[in-house]
Amino acid sequence: MRPSPPVPTPLWGRRRATSRRNLIQLPYLLPRPSRSGAGIGRGQLQALDERVQRKREIFESYRRALADLPGIDFMPEAPWGLHNRWLTVITVDLDRFGADREDIRLALEAENIESRPLWKPMHLQPVFAKCERVGGRVSEDLFARGLCLPSGTAMSQSDIDRVVGIIRFMR
Repeated sequence: MRPSPPVPTPLWGRRRATSRRNLIQLPYLLPRPSRSGAGIGRGQLQALDERVQRKREIFESYRRALADLPGIDFMPEAPWGLHNRWLTVITVDLDRFGADREDIRLALEAENIESRPLWKPMHLQPVFAKCERVGGRVSEDLFARGLCLPSGTAMSQSDIDRVVGIIRFMR
């Protein structure tokens, strides 16, 4: 007799990743991790501090290398907290920089470098289109101008320099 599958845990929705946007389309269920998957996750927690430190180093490399470019800004860190910098996000001002977020994303893509727009706000997701909302202008602006740069912990300084060079070339 076959064992029954794990009981699924409900989550918000299903993501369909595209090169430009993540869209939530339908509600879905996500099963609990297997015992081996949970064990791997626990093991990864032991390296979390080192990974966060590396993410912060990558962010600082980008920030120093692009600090002099008008129209390129980085997500700030609150004075009362410590950002893990899991993603390195820039905002791009077309008028000050001379190119927009999508221009930079496409230039990186042409060099086989993946970058992504900042997440699409929930109120713009099709599944939530008819839901009541409050505000949204800030998140819409961040989505329109925000770009997540490559920031994997295995990146070398030459990888970062390559991304920086392409962004600088866009100016």
